[in-house]
Amino acid sequence: MPPYRVRLTESDDSSPEQRRAAEQRFMVALDEALGDAALVWPVYQAWLRIAAVYGHEPDLAALTDAEREVAEQWTAAESAALAAAFGSHRYMGDAQMEILPPL
Repeated sequence: MPPYRVRLTESDDSSPEQRRAAEQRFMVALDEALGDAALVWPVYQAWLRIAAVYGHEPDLAALTDAEREVAEQWTAAESAALAAAFGSHRYMGDAQMEILPPL
């Protein structure tokens, strides 16, 4: 069982097969960017804690070294995963990936 799940949201014009393929591309890219699928959920949770305190676009100078490392790792990994999932049209429409805990 994967250590996390993803769900494509707000993608009314895509088929179930297209959604599953985009979700799979997103997960593969995220795993590769962070180095291992087992790291995705804990890094994501750390990022959520940072974003709750500093906002989703934190001033990196305000973060501790550890927070800065997590923020930089997560934003780079998420960007790569979105590019893999949506290609050059990743900023079009309302489609988003929701990262979920394992079942």
